[in-house]
Amino acid sequence: MTTKHKILTLQNALAAARKASLAGKKTVFTNGCFDLVHSGHVSLLEKSRSLGGFLIVGLNSDASVRRLKGASRPLNRLKDRARVLAALAAVDLVVPFAADTPYELIRALKPDILVKGADYARREIVGREFAGRTVRISLVKGRSTSGLIKKINGGNSADRGSIAP
Repeated sequence: MTTKHKILTLQNALAAARKASLAGKKTVFTNGCFDLVHSGHVSLLEKSRSLGGFLIVGLNSDASVRRLKGASRPLNRLKDRARVLAALAAVDLVVPFAADTPYELIRALKPDILVKGADYARREIVGREFAGRTVRISLVKGRSTSGLIKKINGGNSADRGSIAP
Protein backbone atom coordinates (compact mmCIF):
# COMPACT_ATOMS: atom_id res chain seq x y z
CA MET A 1 0.00 0.00 0.00
CA THR A 2 1.20 3.50 -0.79
CA THR A 3 0.04 6.88 0.46
CA LYS A 4 0.73 8.82 -2.76
CA HIS A 5 -2.72 8.16 -4.20
CA LYS A 6 -4.27 10.06 -1.27
CA ILE A 7 -2.33 13.32 -1.86
CA LEU A 8 -4.15 15.20 -4.62
CA THR A 9 -4.56 18.52 -6.33
CA LEU A 10 -7.83 20.38 -5.88
CA GLN A 11 -9.07 19.27 -9.33
CA ASN A 12 -8.48 15.60 -8.55
CA ALA A 13 -9.99 16.01 -5.09
CA LEU A 14 -13.16 17.47 -6.64
CA ALA A 15 -13.55 14.37 -8.80
CA ALA A 16 -12.94 12.07 -5.82
CA ALA A 17 -15.47 13.98 -3.70
CA ARG A 18 -18.09 13.65 -6.46
CA LYS A 19 -17.45 9.91 -6.61
CA ALA A 20 -17.80 9.62 -2.81
CA SER A 21 -21.05 11.60 -2.94
CA LEU A 22 -22.44 9.27 -5.60
CA ALA A 23 -21.58 6.39 -3.26
CA GLY A 24 -23.72 8.04 -0.56
CA LYS A 25 -20.89 9.42 1.57
CA LYS A 26 -20.96 12.90 3.04
CA THR A 27 -17.79 14.91 2.41
CA VAL A 28 -16.11 16.31 5.50
CA PHE A 29 -13.36 18.94 5.29
CA THR A 30 -10.87 20.11 7.86
CA ASN A 31 -7.49 21.76 7.55
CA GLY A 32 -4.33 22.72 9.34
CA CYS A 33 -0.54 22.78 9.39
CA PHE A 34 -0.14 19.33 11.01
CA ASP A 35 3.53 20.03 11.63
CA LEU A 36 4.09 17.43 14.35
CA VAL A 37 1.14 15.05 14.26
CA HIS A 38 0.06 14.09 17.79
CA SER A 39 -2.88 12.36 19.47
CA GLY A 40 -4.91 15.57 19.50
CA HIS A 41 -4.69 15.69 15.71
CA VAL A 42 -5.61 12.02 15.43
CA SER A 43 -8.64 12.55 17.67
CA LEU A 44 -9.82 15.52 15.55
CA LEU A 45 -9.35 13.58 12.32
CA GLU A 46 -11.14 10.47 13.60
CA LYS A 47 -14.08 12.51 14.89
CA SER A 48 -14.20 14.44 11.62
CA ARG A 49 -14.28 11.27 9.55
CA SER A 50 -17.05 9.79 11.70
CA LEU A 51 -19.32 12.70 10.75
CA GLY A 52 -19.56 11.85 7.09
CA GLY A 53 -17.49 8.98 5.81
CA PHE A 54 -15.17 10.85 3.38
CA LEU A 55 -12.55 13.13 4.93
CA ILE A 56 -10.54 15.66 2.96
CA VAL A 57 -7.73 17.42 4.82
CA GLY A 58 -6.46 20.76 3.52
CA LEU A 59 -2.75 21.09 4.33
CA ASN A 60 -0.93 24.41 4.52
CA SER A 61 2.15 24.75 2.31
CA ASP A 62 5.55 25.35 3.90
CA ALA A 63 5.45 29.06 2.99
CA SER A 64 1.96 29.38 4.47
CA VAL A 65 3.06 27.70 7.72
CA ARG A 66 6.02 30.12 7.97
CA ARG A 67 3.69 33.09 7.54
CA LEU A 68 1.29 31.75 10.17
CA LYS A 69 3.68 30.20 12.71
CA GLY A 70 7.01 32.00 12.23
CA ALA A 71 10.31 31.56 10.43
CA SER A 72 11.34 28.43 12.34
CA ARG A 73 8.29 26.48 11.17
CA PRO A 74 7.38 24.11 9.72
CA LEU A 75 9.57 21.52 11.35
CA ASN A 76 8.55 19.00 8.69
CA ARG A 77 8.33 19.78 4.98
CA LEU A 78 5.01 19.69 3.15
CA LYS A 79 5.84 16.42 1.40
CA ASP A 80 6.55 14.72 4.74
CA ARG A 81 3.51 16.20 6.52
CA ALA A 82 1.24 15.15 3.64
CA ARG A 83 2.59 11.62 3.67
CA VAL A 84 2.05 11.20 7.42
CA LEU A 85 -1.54 12.46 7.14
CA ALA A 86 -2.23 10.27 4.12
CA ALA A 87 -1.08 7.22 6.08
CA LEU A 88 -3.81 7.71 8.69
CA ALA A 89 -6.87 5.50 8.23
CA ALA A 90 -9.27 8.36 9.01
CA VAL A 91 -7.96 10.50 6.14
CA ASP A 92 -9.24 9.87 2.62
CA LEU A 93 -7.48 12.73 0.84
CA VAL A 94 -4.86 15.38 1.54
CA VAL A 95 -4.98 18.56 -0.54
CA PRO A 96 -2.06 20.98 -0.08
CA PHE A 97 -2.78 24.70 -0.47
CA ALA A 98 -0.53 27.77 -0.61
CA ALA A 99 -2.84 30.45 0.80
CA ASP A 100 -2.98 31.34 4.49
CA THR A 101 -6.55 30.07 4.71
CA PRO A 102 -8.41 27.24 2.97
CA TYR A 103 -11.13 29.63 1.73
CA GLU A 104 -10.69 28.77 -1.97
CA LEU A 105 -10.52 25.02 -1.27
CA ILE A 106 -13.73 25.13 0.75
CA ARG A 107 -15.44 27.32 -1.84
CA ALA A 108 -14.57 24.82 -4.58
CA LEU A 109 -15.25 21.62 -2.60
CA LYS A 110 -18.47 22.77 -0.90
CA PRO A 111 -18.21 20.06 1.75
CA ASP A 112 -21.28 18.70 3.46
CA ILE A 113 -19.53 19.27 6.80
CA LEU A 114 -16.74 21.69 7.69
CA VAL A 115 -14.81 20.86 10.87
CA LYS A 116 -12.56 23.03 13.01
CA GLY A 117 -11.31 22.77 16.55
CA ALA A 118 -13.46 24.30 19.26
CA ASP A 119 -10.72 26.90 19.84
CA TYR A 120 -12.23 28.70 16.83
CA ALA A 121 -15.42 30.69 17.36
CA ARG A 122 -18.04 29.78 14.75
CA ARG A 123 -17.84 33.28 13.21
CA GLU A 124 -14.05 32.88 12.79
CA ILE A 125 -14.29 29.71 10.72
CA VAL A 126 -13.22 30.52 7.18
CA GLY A 127 -15.45 29.21 4.39
CA ARG A 128 -18.36 28.19 6.61
CA GLU A 129 -20.79 29.80 4.14
CA PHE A 130 -19.89 27.13 1.55
CA ALA A 131 -20.47 24.11 3.80
CA GLY A 132 -23.72 22.34 4.52
CA ARG A 133 -22.97 22.65 8.21
CA THR A 134 -20.07 23.59 10.46
CA VAL A 135 -18.96 21.48 13.41
CA ARG A 136 -16.54 22.52 16.15
CA ILE A 137 -14.75 19.63 17.86
CA SER A 138 -13.30 19.87 21.36
CA LEU A 139 -9.53 19.74 21.52
CA VAL A 140 -7.64 17.16 23.54
CA LYS A 141 -6.37 19.02 26.58
CA GLY A 142 -2.60 19.28 26.83
CA ARG A 143 -1.97 18.18 23.24
CA SER A 144 -0.56 20.78 20.88
CA THR A 145 2.35 21.19 18.52
CA SER A 146 3.48 24.36 20.33
CA GLY A 147 3.42 22.45 23.62
CA LEU A 148 5.52 19.65 22.12
CA ILE A 149 8.06 22.13 20.78
CA LYS A 150 8.26 23.81 24.16
CA LYS A 151 8.77 20.44 25.86
CA ILE A 152 11.48 19.43 23.37
CA ASN A 153 13.23 22.73 24.05
CA GLY A 154 13.22 22.04 27.79
CA GLY A 155 10.34 24.38 28.55
CA ASN A 156 12.18 27.42 27.23
CA SER A 157 9.45 29.48 25.61
CA ALA A 158 12.04 31.82 24.07
CA ASP A 159 13.05 28.97 21.78
CA ARG A 160 9.47 28.13 20.87
CA GLY A 161 9.26 27.00 17.30
CA SER A 162 12.75 25.61 17.12
CA ILE A 163 14.14 22.29 18.15
CA ALA A 164 17.21 22.32 20.38
CA PRO A 165 20.12 20.26 19.00
